[in-house]
Amino acid sequence: MNRRLPEPIRGALADGREILLFDTAGTPVLGVDRRDLPPRPDGPVTTVRRDPRTGDRVIVAPARQDRTYKPPKQMCPLCPDPEGLSSELPVEDYRVAVFENRFPSLSGAGDTGPVVDHGLRVEYPGVGRCEVVCFTSAHEGAFAGLTPEHARLVVDVWAHRTAELLGREDVAEVYCFENRGEEIGVTLPHPHGQIYAFPFRTPRTQAILRKASEHRAATGGDLFEAILAAEVDDGIRLLLRTEHTTAFVPFAARWPAEVHVYPNRHVRNLTELTDDEADDLARVYLTVLRAFDALYGTPLPYIASWHQYRADEPEGYLHAELFSIRRSADKLKYLAGAESGRDAFITDKTPEAIAAELREALE
Repeated sequence: MNRRLPEPIRGALADGREILLFDTAGTPVLGVDRRDLPPRPDGPVTTVRRDPRTGDRVIVAPARQDRTYKPPKQMCPLCPDPEGLSSELPVEDYRVAVFENRFPSLSGAGDTGPVVDHGLRVEYPGVGRCEVVCFTSAHEGAFAGLTPEHARLVVDVWAHRTAELLGREDVAEVYCFENRGEEIGVTLPHPHGQIYAFPFRTPRTQAILRKASEHRAATGGDLFEAILAAEVDDGIRLLLRTEHTTAFVPFAARWPAEVHVYPNRHVRNLTELTDDEADDLARVYLTVLRAFDALYGTPLPYIASWHQYRADEPEGYLHAELFSIRRSADKLKYLAGAESGRDAFITDKTPEAIAAELREALE
């Protein structure tokens, strides 16, 4: 039986963007955004162009050049501002907040068909939605520092947004993720993540689903279930195995620190978890993030990426993919010629060594 998701307090910012406040301890009070912001355009503000060589889509979003860049703490747009004069959060305080990105890569709703189609040059409107998810009002906090109850609330917020956004006919994929650390390219240190509602399937999702389909055709079985069972049976790359959740370093890990987290029961997305499964997933996710930070005794830059699929997809299995570009205490892995130019990853560590280091960090 699926769990009941929290209902947010909804409101609007000065330019009409939606804001949602989530809490389990009480009813948050949303103030008035008094900033003088230009009104939002009615439709998409970006375009999507197709690469004729690969078929991949590239989002063209020049307005993102103007997005907020490393402001001082007193001007952080993600901290509470009860006066409603300097922040995206016109509140005294909050637990978890979500609002539409002021500088979106995708926005608006409607027709996702091409607006330009000249054979090799195909362009679409940038329909979709980009949201910012503020994990906590504490500016110096981190996801790894949340309590299990607070982390569970974030998981439920992701699920709430997934359900609502997948309800749109013009949304093909909902992607919840977190970028953490300046080395990754983060320009706002306040703990937060993002959600992209894409009007198309991303190349990585297409590739994963294609391999899953090929695996079923060849074996009659589910690719994701087979991967999970093989990692549990092998054990050498296993990090954690609880009643409801498993975390492991994948056999072909591409990054110097990489962990995949699966619920043990096969579900397509976060909305399908039971209460017990969501609690356990949040605890394991926290444990992995804390192991990341313990690996070199300093906060690890990472990307946390959730793979989700519609409930009626023929293939797909909910899982998180967490990875870092730090390859040692004082060195970063840069995506140079082979990786950036050909998407051919070369790893400096064996996945088995990565798993051994992370198991030691867990202790």
